[in-house]
Amino acid sequence: MPKVCKHFYVSGRVQNVFFRDSTRKKAQELSLCGWVRNLADRRVEVLACGDEENVKALAKWLWQGPPAAKVTEVLETDHEIIDHAEFSIKYDD
Repeated sequence: MPKVCKHFYVSGRVQNVFFRDSTRKKAQELSLCGWVRNLADRRVEVLACGDEENVKALAKWLWQGPPAAKVTEVLETDHEIIDHAEFSIKYDD
């Protein structure tokens, strides 16, 4: 299966609703690597790499998120392949 990397920006009520932790868990279930983090503008940023079908499954899940989330937009772009060891939550750099 082809490997891909996608970069996502998720908008709506996506902070303080366990979005990062839920995204990490979903990505790990899908055997993806990459990271998720909160942004100062209240969006969530995600970089996900792995099998194309699994990245597509995460992209679809991002529109839903955890139960308390209310997603209004998911922007998706291609990203160069990056080999991360795992999927993690990034905190302020």
